[in-house]
Amino acid sequence: MIRFFLKYKGSRLFIFSLVFNLNAFSQTNNNTLHLFVIGNSFSQNATTFLPQMAKETGKNLVIGRAELGGHSLEQHWGYVEKFEKDSTDVKGKPYGGKSLKMLLSQGTWDVVTIQQYSYLSSDSSSYNPYAKKLVDYIKKLQPNAEIVIHQTWAYRADAKKFGKVGPEQLAKNQLEMWQKSREAYHKLAKQFNARLLPVGDAFEEVATNKKYGYKKDTAFDFEHPVASNLPDQTHSINVGYFWNKQELAFDPNHANDAGKYLGGLIWYGILFKDSPKKIGFKPASVSDDFKSYLLEVANKVIKVSKN
Repeated sequence: MIRFFLKYKGSRLFIFSLVFNLNAFSQTNNNTLHLFVIGNSFSQNATTFLPQMAKETGKNLVIGRAELGGHSLEQHWGYVEKFEKDSTDVKGKPYGGKSLKMLLSQGTWDVVTIQQYSYLSSDSSSYNPYAKKLVDYIKKLQPNAEIVIHQTWAYRADAKKFGKVGPEQLAKNQLEMWQKSREAYHKLAKQFNARLLPVGDAFEEVATNKKYGYKKDTAFDFEHPVASNLPDQTHSINVGYFWNKQELAFDPNHANDAGKYLGGLIWYGILFKDSPKKIGFKPASVSDDFKSYLLEVANKVIKVSKN
């Protein structure tokens, strides 16, 4: 009887321990993410508020970065080749004096993201062979890491020029840039059987919305601007016009706080497999009304991406 009790008790302890460990493992997987980002200013934009979002919802986020402004997949791969040829060559260590291999080897990463330079994103021929070489390299260093593709966005509708859709051809407008880049990113995701961070789709959803889409201020005198005066850029998710000293500058490409917020919601929802509607935080420059709309967009785009 005593022997049976001990055996029964021991089995219960074993089962309890197994269930506890599985639950702990599951919680760790859901709440802790080691994320490594290979990209440029667009990936920096999209992840600006991601740490705050993760912290607010009790997630543990560790981010590693290999980001250089205006850099393409080809350029990132070029640095790898330089380092592998000569590990003392400083040209192979452009990330604050470190190489991609050095950065990727610092710990174990759950997810590694890659993206194309926005100007080339609509030209599918620009992605390979560099994406394939980068992914093979990442897998060699981090065999258990998941490769995730960051779909970048099209430039604002009033941009002076748009990204390339071919070697000698530019997109005619925002719509074509988005359509071609979306096609190229989906092709890349299919190539690696990878998940996609559909930030570009979220930006297009906002840009084309009748109520919230940005509309150029036709009353503003762009030919004779007065210092400190700016056109109405309500609901823009791109930087747009700003004063740089005594010059009216224009950046229709990069995300402003609202765009960074939207990008962060997409990354959060996809990577943590959690509803972006849980996020209470918002940048001070984003109105409550616009925040609510951006949450709806992120939630919608994430749901569509899962189908």
